[in-house]
Amino acid sequence: MTSRILLTGASGFIGSRVARALTARPDVTVRILHRGDPPRGISEAEGNARLETVRADLTAPDSLRGACDGVDAVVHLASLVSGDPEACAAVNTSGTRALVGEALRVSGAPRIIYLSTAAVYGRGPFRDAGENDLPLVPSSARSRTRADAEREVLNADGIVLRPHLVYGTGDRWVVPALVELREKLDGGMRDWRTRMSLIDADDIARVIAAAVSAERIPGSVYHLNHPSPVECAELMNAVDALLPPRRGGPDLDSATARERLRGDERALHDLEMVLHDHWFAGDRIWRDLDLDPGPGFGERFPNHLAWYRRLLGAPAVGGG
Repeated sequence: MTSRILLTGASGFIGSRVARALTARPDVTVRILHRGDPPRGISEAEGNARLETVRADLTAPDSLRGACDGVDAVVHLASLVSGDPEACAAVNTSGTRALVGEALRVSGAPRIIYLSTAAVYGRGPFRDAGENDLPLVPSSARSRTRADAEREVLNADGIVLRPHLVYGTGDRWVVPALVELREKLDGGMRDWRTRMSLIDADDIARVIAAAVSAERIPGSVYHLNHPSPVECAELMNAVDALLPPRRGGPDLDSATARERLRGDERALHDLEMVLHDHWFAGDRIWRDLDLDPGPGFGERFPNHLAWYRRLLGAPAVGGG
């Protein structure tokens, strides 16, 4: 039996992977919701009988009319992660409310899966924190409005997925920010033992592709990370592979690092992220979907080094 899935955000870093994972399944028809031209790669596949497109805009509720007709699940990946508070509210809060309302309007309302962020918890430290252990304390407009979106989805008995740091080919946020931080510090961080939750973007797609047809998992919040956290030292060692060899000298302590970045608000924000544990218990989603999380960051990150080097203009080191 073929399922029909409505997908938003198919042109994004994660959404493009989810689109590929879903269209690869012979039992799934994917309906791509897009505001402008179809996402790259979709137009070339228009002859695929299991691929549909519908033009609509989350900020124009009337345009969503009929988008959910006949679908079994809605995978909602379209979120605004930059911009002013009004724009974030228009897409993340009001747009999600409109999409959920349209899904609930149709007969046999589809399951809704929403990709959120662990940023809804605010600043750490978080140590092996479960989904029911932490209050929501979002500290920015983008995370506040994504918490709003979560509430709309959960009120419709949907599934909310909260990753922390997402890496992989196409990442222009996490690893580039760490590279910039490392360059500004001009010093090592290998003695820091804070722990971070990370996930390869390919694994997010794998989980979502499984979740759309997993009838037994309830509407709920799930952390979506690899179950094994990564020490800051290992993370920054990986970043070092994208930089020229560091000059000699002792590794920095936290006070020296803060002093070195004084006045640079963005860099200080990124520094605080790695100075505190951001470790979220991540085994429940894998267990409920009966999926093997596979190897962790240490084995997966090298697969993306060539892409990051091209993005950053970094030289290849040691053939990695």
